Amino acid sequence: MMTVPIALIAAVARNGVIGADGAMPWRLSTDMKRFRELTVGKPVIMGRRTFATLKKPLADRLNLVVTRDPGFGAEGAEVVSSLDAAIARAIASVKASGASEVMVIGGGQIYAATIDRADRLYITLVDAAPEGDTRFPAIDPAIWAEVSRQHIPKGEKDSAATDFVIYRRRKPGS
Repeated sequence: MMTVPIALIAAVARNGVIGADGAMPWRLSTDMKRFRELTVGKPVIMGRRTFATLKKPLADRLNLVVTRDPGFGAEGAEVVSSLDAAIARAIASVKASGASEVMVIGGGQIYAATIDRADRLYITLVDAAPEGDTRFPAIDPAIWAEVSRQHIPKGEKDSAATDFVIYRRRKPGS
């Protein structure tokens, strides 16, 4: 039986902030390109508020929106009533399409609810410490091993320099 990896992808400030007033507190064109490269062709799971920040569903991806609001509709996306339903639907999509993993794209509550189920973290560490009301869960080094890090200087359309870090869940006893 095929095990489908679950990955979280997020841009996280030095102070753990990922959002402020329903938006990202930075502009990172370089990171948005990387986000697209890593998520195209894969199912993406997000909460209702994250979906609301998008101008439209993300193209070339199965968009799964988790909400407890039975009346919520999301044109171009599938609405599911629980995180378990979203993960089950995403896993079925991966198996049918041959994609490599399920991508969890936010927000804070969804990240907090999925980090213990994730196999991989794609984290863009933003060299900033903005005020914000949404945070990424702590990345425990006893659980997560850093497997790669790439420094990205501040680009012309970026508000900060970043480090792109990939973490993998440690095997028990390692």
